[in-house]
Amino acid sequence: MEQEPQIDRKLLNKGVKYLMITLPLMFLGPIVLHSSLKNQGHPFFYPIFGLGCLICLTSMLLFFKGLQTIIKSLFGK
Repeated sequence: MEQEPQIDRKLLNKGVKYLMITLPLMFLGPIVLHSSLKNQGHPFFYPIFGLGCLICLTSMLLFFKGLQTIIKSLFGK
C-alpha cells in the first residue's frame, strides 16, 4: 500500500504568506512605474522610477520564493 504524502503545514503557510505579500506588490509596482513615467520632467523622476523597478523585482522574487516554498512543502525535499 502506498502512503499518503505528508504535507508540511508550517512550510505551506510560509509559502502562502509570501504569495499574500506578493499580490499587492504586483499591482503597486506598475502603478508607481506608470506614475513616474508620466512625470519625466519632475526632479524626483529617477528615484520614483527606481523605486517602481525595485517593487516589481521584489514582487517577482517573492512570487518565485513563495511557489518554491509551496512546492517544497507538498513534495518534500
